[in-house]
Amino acid sequence: MSVVVRSTRGWVLDARSLIDEGYSRCLRLRDNQKSHVKCRFKSQCFQISKSHYSMSASVAVDEGSTDMLQKTDKASKKRKRKHSELNQGEIDSQAFHEKIRSVVLEGTKSLVDSARSLGHLNGVTDAVKEPLPSQECSLAALCEMAKELPLVDEDEQEECVQLLVAEDGCTSHVDLFSRVTENGEDWATVVTLMGEEYVIPPHTAFLLSDFTRMQPLVHYGRRFDLIVMDPPWENKSVKRSRRYSSLPSSQLKQLPIPMLASPNCLVVTWVTNRPSHLRFVRDELYPHWGVDVVAEWLWVKVTTSGQFVFPLDSHHKKPYEVLVLGRCRSTADNATSSSGTSEAPVEDQRLIVSVPSALHSQKPSLSEVLKPHVGAEAKCLELFARSLQPGWTSWGNEVLQFQHTSYFTLTPADDGAEVPQGDAAIKPTATAALSSPAQSSPPRRCPTTVDE
Repeated sequence: MSVVVRSTRGWVLDARSLIDEGYSRCLRLRDNQKSHVKCRFKSQCFQISKSHYSMSASVAVDEGSTDMLQKTDKASKKRKRKHSELNQGEIDSQAFHEKIRSVVLEGTKSLVDSARSLGHLNGVTDAVKEPLPSQECSLAALCEMAKELPLVDEDEQEECVQLLVAEDGCTSHVDLFSRVTENGEDWATVVTLMGEEYVIPPHTAFLLSDFTRMQPLVHYGRRFDLIVMDPPWENKSVKRSRRYSSLPSSQLKQLPIPMLASPNCLVVTWVTNRPSHLRFVRDELYPHWGVDVVAEWLWVKVTTSGQFVFPLDSHHKKPYEVLVLGRCRSTADNATSSSGTSEAPVEDQRLIVSVPSALHSQKPSLSEVLKPHVGAEAKCLELFARSLQPGWTSWGNEVLQFQHTSYFTLTPADDGAEVPQGDAAIKPTATAALSSPAQSSPPRRCPTTVDE
């Protein structure tokens, strides 16, 4: 089950199941041979079994609310004595935390209790003891090198789109850096790109490029009903670790959201717990794009036994992150999305509870929790993506990072399924012919399966 619990407080998600849903049918193309394989994201990536703090200062969600409050308050008072002089950013952060603290504490307890009653978040982990995948990602460096390549002229917009696999089964011709690449098939495909194997979900499209080379995405000819982004926010830990290059907040205003969004588009932005970033999104970024803030949600990170991964009142790291949801302003004549459906109103202060990935900056998929607010037929886009989702279009300079086969367990399928032969295995359907952006592959759809 990908959606374990759904209530008025929010959801409990099984992040790994959300990923695996897109790979129930998978075809591997290797050495001119085709074979069916079983494909699952590696389980050790979602086995966070211990909280990052001592039990003496813990705030375990399985305890009663009163005990949780007392323990947290005592630990908080001790820390306050050590941190009597706070800077303005810390003061703002503390004020925000106090505002949403009870929502996080009480809502998480309710959702975790519900999940446990169904046999989830009980501390059970797989027996797999393998180390985490450690594939070095060089995609950002390749994007930097690709800046030397010429851009596709505006009068040749049809060349901004290409098929992942050609009719002859070849992928060596694929230009990942200046064209949107589509897998219009009903199955996931394991292909070799740039000398490495990647797993590409069905009905997905992606562009591998940096911030300065987004033109092919604009020329793609799509207007999206949902745009989700996880910007590389500037902060000290990123600079120290050098895990990825950050982007100044002011440059985010240059994202062509008005050219990508459909009327009434829902825009969702992941924000760090730094108050200045939150204010920037609310007060500058969204107004600049003509987007009205409608809600703020919280992703609460818990262990496999339902404890917060960090102390709730920690001054260093919080066990939650913020999502700011906004709607593109639309006229009365444009009150519905391009999917042709009216959406449910977005409620404020909802919680998304899940065990986080041990891989840096891998966020849970929001496709299921956002579906009621955009419609099942919505066209969905992720910006600054590090992975792909079935039915979505994705852009980023590391858009294939978590699609590398080192993050998956691939085993031969034993279901007796017949391997497609000849052109049928790789030839696009008639509706996927790339004669023009307006007549390309079938509409991208958010996944429509909900496991309750």
